[in-house]
Amino acid sequence: MRILILGGTTFLGRHLVDAAVARGHEVTILTRGRRNPEPFPAVERLVGDRLTDDLAALSNRTWDSAIDTSAIVPRAARYTAARLQNAVGHYVYLSSISVYEDFGLPGITENDPLRSPLLDDQASIETGDDYGALKAGCEQLLGESFGDRLLIARPSLIVGPYDPTDRFTYWVRRLAQGGDLLAPSPPEQWVQLIDARDLAAWLIKTCETQRSGVYNVGTAEKSLTLDKVLDECARVTRSDALIDWVHEDFLLEAGVAPWTELPLWIPSKEAPMRGFTSMDTRRAAAAGLKCRPLAGTVRDLWSWDRSRQADLKAGLSPEREQQLLAQWRVNQARWL
Repeated sequence: MRILILGGTTFLGRHLVDAAVARGHEVTILTRGRRNPEPFPAVERLVGDRLTDDLAALSNRTWDSAIDTSAIVPRAARYTAARLQNAVGHYVYLSSISVYEDFGLPGITENDPLRSPLLDDQASIETGDDYGALKAGCEQLLGESFGDRLLIARPSLIVGPYDPTDRFTYWVRRLAQGGDLLAPSPPEQWVQLIDARDLAAWLIKTCETQRSGVYNVGTAEKSLTLDKVLDECARVTRSDALIDWVHEDFLLEAGVAPWTELPLWIPSKEAPMRGFTSMDTRRAAAAGLKCRPLAGTVRDLWSWDRSRQADLKAGLSPEREQQLLAQWRVNQARWL
């Protein structure tokens, strides 16, 4: 097959290219040409900017499938659809679980209500409160252009080698370092994620079968908890860390930011977000999605992290963590 990957040099795109090439497909990537200039020297590279409609490189070309990993603002989806509507037989859009309107209950399905789509051509907010509405807008525009040729994937947290966010990497590195470790209670809070390589392999297979429809993508609902994740990180890295489960009320009072300073943590008091880490992924599993054991993800992520020697973009600094632990030990009776 001829597969066009829109964005292919940073994280998921790299794994998509690897998966497609491994299965013998002819791959073209379209990027802005600003990063990772030669990760795949044998793959055709096109340069264009989807935010300004600088997409002449797509003219007079056809592909069997296109995979869109990067459209956030609706104008990027609109410009791309105008160029590719009659140039590809099948279109895959990587959306987000953030498109859903209500996370108050676990078990979100693909049929649950979405946020009101934001379709403003000038929209430029790519994170924060409007992120889900922007992605919903992209879904709507692409649906209007590609109809039953469109597959929409709504993934949980994507993790694995080359992850630029470090949200899961923080825990792997921190467990490997050992010592006294701060973790947010309760230990049994749900976690849901997807290894980027498993997501990539599944998306390539959906191209091969021209599968369409909407799919929540991630590990099985309620199959992982934070204590299980940290225990597996400790086992794989042979950690001697001593985990101190700190009450979430103490952390919130101390100004610790959920999800960024302590990745994977969504406070239980944030009832409207209870379903964010427990969506129903059975439809994707029935369509062939296979998630590797967590140990494999941890092992490969740990190996990659050690090879890059980079500061983390997420998580507590060592100084902040130890300061919080010291305060917790003095005052914990207040929260117990």
